[in-house]
Amino acid sequence: MAAVLEVRNLEKVYAGRGASTRALAGVSLSAEKGDFVGIMGASGSGKTTLLNCIATIDAPTSGTVLINGQDVTKLKSRALADFRREELGFVFQNSNLLDTLTCRENIALPLTIGRVPAGEISARIMAMASTLGIEGILNKFPYQVSGGQRQRVAAARAMIGQPKLVLADEPTGALDSKNAKLLLECFEMLNKQLDATILMVTHDSFAASYCKRVVFIRDGRVFTEVVRGDATRKQFFDDIMRVVAVIGGDETDDR
Repeated sequence: MAAVLEVRNLEKVYAGRGASTRALAGVSLSAEKGDFVGIMGASGSGKTTLLNCIATIDAPTSGTVLINGQDVTKLKSRALADFRREELGFVFQNSNLLDTLTCRENIALPLTIGRVPAGEISARIMAMASTLGIEGILNKFPYQVSGGQRQRVAAARAMIGQPKLVLADEPTGALDSKNAKLLLECFEMLNKQLDATILMVTHDSFAASYCKRVVFIRDGRVFTEVVRGDATRKQFFDDIMRVVAVIGGDETDDR
C-alpha cells in the first residue's frame, strides 16, 4: 500500500543571534491510508515543529514531505494554499471555529469553498453529524455549545472534505476528561469507518492510547515507535507510559 505521508530526513534549524537551534535533526516517518499515528515527546522535543512542517505551516531547512506522492516542500504559495485546502484537514486545540457562522456553516466551509453542490453539502453534513453525535447543535453558534461539542464540530469540518491526511494538534488539550474521551472515541470511529488517515500530536498518554501506533520524538530525532497491534487499549497505554518514563513528558493517569 502506498504511503499517504512520507517524511524523509527532515531538518529544521532556527537561526538566532550568534547561535542556531536544530529543532529537527533528520526525522523520517510514514503513514499509510487508514493509519492513526500519535506523535509524542517532551516539551522542546520537536514534535510541534514536525507537525507544522507536515502541515505546510512551516518550511523545513532540508528534507522532503510527501503527501499522496507530492512533495509539499516544493510548492509555491498559491499551489500550497490550494493543496492545504483540498488535501489536508486540521483540528487544533482551541477548535478555531468561526463564531459568526453556525456549527453547520463551519462544517460546510471546506465544501462551500470547493463549490460542492448545496444538496450534496447538506447530505454529507447530516451523515457526519450523525456519526459524531452533533445533529442537535448544527444551527447553534460555536459560543452557544460546550468545548467538547466545539471540538467535535472541528473534527467534522476537518473530515467533511475527505482529505488525504488529518492533522490534529493537541486536540484534547483544552477538554476535561469526559469530553476528551468522547472526542478520542470519535477520532477512533472516523479512522475505522471512513478509513481516515490521522496524525495527532499529543502530550497525553491517554490520548495516544487511541492511536494504532505512537512515534516518540526526542531532541529532534525519532527515539522509538510503539505499535498497538492486538493489544488492548490499557496494555497499549502501559507500553506508552514505559517510554514516557524514559524520555520524560506527561504522566497522565489512565481514565
